[in-house]
Amino acid sequence: MAALSRSSLFVFVKNGSGFARIGGKSLVSVPSLNNVLRGFSNRPEKSPIVPSLLDFRGEWLAADKEKFQCDMKVLVDFITVEEETKLLEEIEPYMKRLRYEFDHWDDAIHGFRETERKHWYPHNRQVLERVRVEGFQEEIMPYIHILDLAAEGVIKPHIDSTRYCGHTIAGISLLSDSVMRLVYATHKVEQSDDYRSQPKAILENNFYADILLPRRSLYIMSHYARYDFTHEILANQQSCFMGQPVKKDRRLSIICRNEP
Repeated sequence: MAALSRSSLFVFVKNGSGFARIGGKSLVSVPSLNNVLRGFSNRPEKSPIVPSLLDFRGEWLAADKEKFQCDMKVLVDFITVEEETKLLEEIEPYMKRLRYEFDHWDDAIHGFRETERKHWYPHNRQVLERVRVEGFQEEIMPYIHILDLAAEGVIKPHIDSTRYCGHTIAGISLLSDSVMRLVYATHKVEQSDDYRSQPKAILENNFYADILLPRRSLYIMSHYARYDFTHEILANQQSCFMGQPVKKDRRLSIICRNEP
């Protein structure tokens, strides 16, 4: 078996009393990344040992890496299988009536359908309240963004505008694992009235991070990670983590934001 050693971002896993944080260095022996993914989704017992979900690439300054780790978090198994099912039961009847779009008005997303929802069933509202408690120090925007990305869909590199939402977003990943890439924006674009800017994600002579988002996890992105880096969801042709392919099926995300 190959030993994978990486500097990890703060990874949160469930324990008997809530969430425990795993940070710093991790050394995990795994036969393949597929076993790691299966472990996140199907492990019968919650193990305290979790492989790193972040792969740092390029030359990072120690201060930049520390700041990034504070502003980019992933909570594994944030929701249960039953909670995922109940969320889908509420969302699917409406989403199925929508067509996937491949020509988004700002060219940032292809193969998607989306909506916003304000009123939720009580049991699902409880899940969203947990998101608020974990990710925000204030109230979240009342309309929750639901983004349904087809298996062949892609979210291109972009930086969200500060005009329309605040410094933090938190998203629950349903139905599929995926890889999010954050690339340091070497040439930032001046904020305009656009919903998002799309500076080119330059990998050469730059630093970036690939983040594994397991199914039913919650990511929390804020401040430095949110506005100094482009973020994207890799298409299946590029979707790899630590050298192993990560197949992205249909991915549905429930995204909370705070006010600008």
